Amino acid sequence: MSKCIWYVSKYVAPPGKCSAGGRGYLLMKEFARLGCRSVIITSDSNQLTQVPSLDQPYLRQEVDGIQLWWVRTLKYQVAKSVRRILSWIDFEWRLLLIPRGNIPRPDVVVVSSLSPLTVVNGFLLRRRYRCRLVFEIRDIWPLTITEEGGFSRYNPLVVGLAWIERLGYRYADAIVGTMPNLREHVADVLGQEKSVGCIPMGIDGSMLVESLDVPDDYDAKYLPKGKFVVAHAGTIGITNALDTFLDCAESLAGNPAIHFLVVGDGDLREHYQTKYGHLPNLTFAPKVPKGMVQAVLAKCDLLYFSVHVSAVWRFGQSLNKVIDYMLSGKPIVASYTGYPSMINEADCGTYVPAGDVAALCAEVLRYSLLPESERNAMGARGREWILAHRSYEELAREYLAILFPLPPLASAATG
Repeated sequence: MSKCIWYVSKYVAPPGKCSAGGRGYLLMKEFARLGCRSVIITSDSNQLTQVPSLDQPYLRQEVDGIQLWWVRTLKYQVAKSVRRILSWIDFEWRLLLIPRGNIPRPDVVVVSSLSPLTVVNGFLLRRRYRCRLVFEIRDIWPLTITEEGGFSRYNPLVVGLAWIERLGYRYADAIVGTMPNLREHVADVLGQEKSVGCIPMGIDGSMLVESLDVPDDYDAKYLPKGKFVVAHAGTIGITNALDTFLDCAESLAGNPAIHFLVVGDGDLREHYQTKYGHLPNLTFAPKVPKGMVQAVLAKCDLLYFSVHVSAVWRFGQSLNKVIDYMLSGKPIVASYTGYPSMINEADCGTYVPAGDVAALCAEVLRYSLLPESERNAMGARGREWILAHRSYEELAREYLAILFPLPPLASAATG
């Protein structure tokens, strides 16, 4: 009988208008295509994508070869709130009560953060079904909230999450991260080395076929003619560290050849427009549908992403934004201090220290003076690399080798 995989995560969902949670779904879809029985258990409280309206505690769907279970949970509006933590607990409680008689017995259970609390349920499921348990890390908690959320490491919530994190790292059968250097963090937490796999974010195949054109008047509204356009596309919020980009635009306001474009929406858009909206070399464009992102990026010359200075980035990144950028075939400059990956591997852009406005200005000027043919070649390398290394078909095959490792004798025989 074919192997059965359970993927349990409060925030996984089919890709829709937003890709939040889409990685787990697309991996499970590939597992099903490769002959595995795929079960996803998730919640209806993912604010970043479309979810069904539940009038009962559980909803079962059969889609894309996946048995998809939705769990009705407590809703919240503010990410940094007690209500969000209560929603995590509510999910774990309801997960305990899910009607398992209708779900095939698992050979392996993957519990994926966030929420890290799910690993506790994972241990109970492993004991009940005598199956393997894989602890998957997509966000490093509690490090993220101590580094970027202002929480003290002595906060009771942080202490509790740290205990759960150590429990998962120490006793799970396998650890998988989306970031390439998670092994170093696990070693820091445990005080010893432990094998850690990396299955990063991948390419949603729909991005390659569902391309929408921009409106006829888009250029006239947002893209001045004959300018070197440097663009940031995505959420305009505190985690995106756009101050460096906007301060760079202010510093280069006297250069008539360079124009800065911010595409998207978010909590800080109004604040930034008030502070920087007077700049003649800066345009704020509205958020566009997912299928139109590539058409917008194609109109730009240099793409930008940034992060805050944070210990989180010591362990690397695997961000949807970088994938979108690389697919566009445009060069990338990143305000990023951390473990390098993707951009340097493809040789399709450069890094400057996070928060360093002067370094960013110098790099933007350098790119603006490069021959267009050189920039095009750089961008093409990024697209070729991402297509070659980030298909979900390939990532799913790599993941299966972690989920169902060969026994030592079989491994030696095939080696």
